[in-house]
Amino acid sequence: MIHTDFQKGFIKAEIISYEDLIETGSVAEARAKGKARMEGKDYVMQDGDVVEFRFNN
Repeated sequence: MIHTDFQKGFIKAEIISYEDLIETGSVAEARAKGKARMEGKDYVMQDGDVVEFRFNN
């Protein structure tokens, strides 16, 4: 569930698993190797998810 502070401006969440992040060494490298994915507000967070929220004011 999206926190109420984010509901209006939430765009997407970029998800990388912790294991993939450690394996690749950086967010940029994880993206380059296709380990990052974009999810919408219906996504259920999983243990080990590293998240960057895309937000519009």
